[in-house]
Amino acid sequence: MTNALSYKNCLKAMFSLRRFGIKLGLETIQDILKAIDNPHRKFKSIHIAGTNGKGSIASYMTAILCDGGYRVGTYTSPHLVKFNERIQINRKPISDNRVISSWLAVKNTPLKIREATFFEYTTAMAFFEFAQQNVDIAIIETGMGGRLDATNILSPEISVISNISLEHQSYLGDTVGLIASEKAGIIKPDTAVVTGAKEQNALAVLKNTAKKNSAPIYCLDQHFKTENHGKNSFSYSGVYGQISKYEKSLPGDFQIDNAAVSIAVCEVLNNQGINISNKSIKEGIKTAKWPGRLEIIKKEPLVILDGAHNLDSAKNLAHFLSQNLNSRQLTLVLGILDDKPYSDMLALLLPLCNKLIITKPVIERSIEPEKLYDQAKKYVSDIKIISKVAEAVKYAIDNALKTDAVCIAGSLFVVGEAKEAMDHT
Repeated sequence: MTNALSYKNCLKAMFSLRRFGIKLGLETIQDILKAIDNPHRKFKSIHIAGTNGKGSIASYMTAILCDGGYRVGTYTSPHLVKFNERIQINRKPISDNRVISSWLAVKNTPLKIREATFFEYTTAMAFFEFAQQNVDIAIIETGMGGRLDATNILSPEISVISNISLEHQSYLGDTVGLIASEKAGIIKPDTAVVTGAKEQNALAVLKNTAKKNSAPIYCLDQHFKTENHGKNSFSYSGVYGQISKYEKSLPGDFQIDNAAVSIAVCEVLNNQGINISNKSIKEGIKTAKWPGRLEIIKKEPLVILDGAHNLDSAKNLAHFLSQNLNSRQLTLVLGILDDKPYSDMLALLLPLCNKLIITKPVIERSIEPEKLYDQAKKYVSDIKIISKVAEAVKYAIDNALKTDAVCIAGSLFVVGEAKEAMDHT
């Protein structure tokens, strides 16, 4: 069956669906899943929404559950280098042949309303694959929002909402409260919710939605708390009162919140009969990996990859750079998409760099380098435009001293192209 279609042509067919854009709603995903025997009902799931931190929490939870002996499916987006990264079994991307077979399973399903989008089909592919692979539990990250996101067909064991800030306003609303309402759409009746949200308007919406659904809700800094001890070490005071110390693998102080949410999820699942030992929790927090997010890929010069694709993640990157460069000269390689608050992002990041290289990832939504240049020259005098990401990265590293730093950021698409280029050098 898989021999009739090459992996390359499979991806070509899938990516052509992007012309249908983003369409929120559950009717089409319901049609697809019904036609393939509702695979999403054949495994337990943890459903994760939020503005930033979804992928980090998914990585922590995957590492914890794998250490605990569970067979774990993980569905995240976007991928960095290869599509297969989106659908993983026990921390390993599925094979090219499995991509083809899952695509063939979903592509000709009868649809009542409209053609499915790229994300709807890939979500169905993930659910099909997890059922085929007999996973015990799947970690499922929303694509956008929550209420009308294709993943919201699930009936999860627990709902998780990381944090909430302004994003995708043309789709989700132009206030934090409206966006919180969309994220809160993943909350199900009588199903526990764990959240790392701190913004008061967002929290009020989440708590109100949980109350309407008779869903217990556990909030960071209220029901569980942390204390940062530095050097990736922190203590955690849990939902049920226990205090433990942990070491986290993912860099950045903000990752303590994501780790804490993950630990709280484990506490609640334990209380529901899904057994996860404290040993597995500690090991998972210590060993989780999340590529392209404050990922150090070279020491001399120091080369850091970070998506930093919205305002909050740009703030986190700026804080990390200001705390960890130790007087290194910094070259920033930056490309941003046109739906992002690029002026505010530049204002955060550019005062930290000595040199700037503006680039452009291969995606229609990329901002033209000249447009970024007009804003950037207010902050940096040494600026180059090198439109191709691979060439920009090579130039930055080749012209850096061993004691310097290079940070590649602004979009996960930039980071993905950079990783691919460096993998081939």
